[in-house]
Amino acid sequence: NGVMVDYFGSQVPVSGAASVTVPDAKTILIQPWDKKMLRPIEKAILDSNIGLTPSNNGETIRLTIPPLTEERRKELVKQVRSEAETARISLRNARRDAVEAFKKAQKEGMPEDESKDGETQTQKLLEKFTKTLDDILAKKEKEIMTV
Repeated sequence: NGVMVDYFGSQVPVSGAASVTVPDAKTILIQPWDKKMLRPIEKAILDSNIGLTPSNNGETIRLTIPPLTEERRKELVKQVRSEAETARISLRNARRDAVEAFKKAQKEGMPEDESKDGETQTQKLLEKFTKTLDDILAKKEKEIMTV
C-alpha cells in the first residue's frame, strides 16, 4: 500500500490501479486493470526502494520476496519478544485489578475465604496464560529462525 503510482493523473496506491493477490507466502501478483499501467506500476515499485524486483510478463507483475537474512530474523525475534513482554504486562495488570476487586469486595462484606479463593484462582489463571504465551513465543521464535 505504500507504493504510489500515477493513475491517469493522480497518485494512488498500487491496489487502486490493479488487483493485488498473494498466491503463496513468497510471491505477490499484481494484475493491472488497464494493461497500459504495467510499466508505470513496475517503475513505481523500482523507485520505491522496497527491495523487490518486479518481473513483468506483459499481463501481470510478479514480485518474489527473497528469503529473510539472519540479521532480519533476529530483528523479528526481538520484536516478537517485545510483543510477548507487553502481553505479560497486560496479564499482570489484569491480575492486579482482579486482586484489588476481591479486596474491595471483602471490605464490602465478601467472606475472606471467598476473596482468597478468588485471588488464588486469578493467580492460577495468570500462570496458565503466561505458560500459553511462553509456548506461543517459543514456537514463533523457532518458526522465524528456521531457514
